[in-house]
Amino acid sequence: MQAWVAEERRVATEAQGLSRTHTDRQDAGRSSVPVRECQDSSILSSACLAANGALSLLNLACYLLDRQVAKLAAGFENEGGFTERLYRVRTARRNQQR
Repeated sequence: MQAWVAEERRVATEAQGLSRTHTDRQDAGRSSVPVRECQDSSILSSACLAANGALSLLNLACYLLDRQVAKLAAGFENEGGFTERLYRVRTARRNQQR
């Protein structure tokens, strides 16, 4: 975490208040988001870094949730819903018992 904070401070001061939050989502062309100006723009405060860290984690969580929803939708299309799968399993078990 300390390495991330140090790197974020370095990049943010070089990029004039931009924080890197790159993911390969549809908006992957946007590699940074604006950061609110701190009172002392030469030194990024802990609050700014914490907010940027939270934003980065939120972006990552949204990306992972988007992937999970897409996978669940594909599974639903290919294998059907819970009731359909349950029906197939119960029918197969009845056929094996005969």
